Amino acid sequence: MPETMKTELTMPAAAGPLKGLRVIDCATLFAGPIISTLMGDFGADVIKIEHPSGDPLRNMGAKKEGHGLWWKTTGRNKRCIALDLKTAADAEIFKAMIIDADILVENFRTGTLESWGLGWDVLSKINPRLVMVRVTAFGQTGPYSRRAGFGTLAEAMSGFAHITGQPDGPPTLPPFGLADGIAAYYGCFASMFAIYERDIGGSGKGQYIDLAIYEPIFALLGPQPIIFDQLGVIQNRTGNRSVNNAPRNAYRTREGRWVALSAATPSIVRRVLDLTGGPGTADDPRFQTNLDRIKHVEEIDRIVGGWIAKHDLPEVLETFERVEAAIAPIYDVEQIFGDRQYIARNSVVSVPDEDLGPVRMQNVFPVMSRTPGAIRRTGARIDQDRAEIIDELRAAGRLPAREEDRA
Repeated sequence: MPETMKTELTMPAAAGPLKGLRVIDCATLFAGPIISTLMGDFGADVIKIEHPSGDPLRNMGAKKEGHGLWWKTTGRNKRCIALDLKTAADAEIFKAMIIDADILVENFRTGTLESWGLGWDVLSKINPRLVMVRVTAFGQTGPYSRRAGFGTLAEAMSGFAHITGQPDGPPTLPPFGLADGIAAYYGCFASMFAIYERDIGGSGKGQYIDLAIYEPIFALLGPQPIIFDQLGVIQNRTGNRSVNNAPRNAYRTREGRWVALSAATPSIVRRVLDLTGGPGTADDPRFQTNLDRIKHVEEIDRIVGGWIAKHDLPEVLETFERVEAAIAPIYDVEQIFGDRQYIARNSVVSVPDEDLGPVRMQNVFPVMSRTPGAIRRTGARIDQDRAEIIDELRAAGRLPAREEDRA
């Protein structure tokens, strides 16, 4: 690993802009838990409720010394307690936690909490100020509302997989939780909308947020619906090319590295074409509009790709930067660790972990000038913070005191 990435950074104990916000996370795996991870990163007090068997994410993916590495990132900045919400005793603890919670994040199948007597109708009476984020594959309503589902189904049904991949290849699914991540960011900002309305808007009332995982990724896919509605056109797979502009592709350098570029403005198009095809190439009548260039994309890729194939990566990047034509190397994670931009901005940070020692993970994004977020702890052990959480509830009078405390 690059020497510059080995220094452990001491993360500040900054309060963050969400100091004082209490978040209860009883979701599993990705979309729901990432919502609370984002809030915890920016200072919220997040309490992670898991079934005593633990969040499945603890055992998913790579491990070191028996510890799930994915969990160490997604479980960061959360206090952990194990509860079986189907049991009366643990349901009472859960209700006690809801009394002063600002946000509850859950992703049980539609109707599950209601079957346990813990639905919105019950919880909103316990705490009328509660904002409840309900994350499911298909939402709380509609004919699919009770179906099980994950982000993969959303990536398929949203239209994403249909337009992703090579024209002569199969639909392509992303190798990571794309739909879950997008849904999580939607859930986070929707929660902030609800908190703003409650506190600044003056209603003083909470509400529930019905977050279907397939809808946010569908919303981000651009103008496909209106194009189909108005023109009857269905977008299909184009590989790394764009249906909106050219050149836009991944190109291979002389030594076998890959770069990506997108010439999305007329000035960038001119610079790229004159650089790779020689002065005056941008004046070719075939390349004057986006529509012209897309029509002649094979010729454009031959020009741009041909030039790049004759040069090594450093020369490609230096030359493109000199003429102010946007381009970037395609990185794997090891190359990310060594990149000077990532290093300069501390985009990857080293934080202490009680099980593994220093571990490196993505920093908190975006960067805020006055109230930045911080990683205060990595993902904790199952039930690690039970005593602390129960003691807080007892001290607040929300759970009966222990016998020894009454003496």
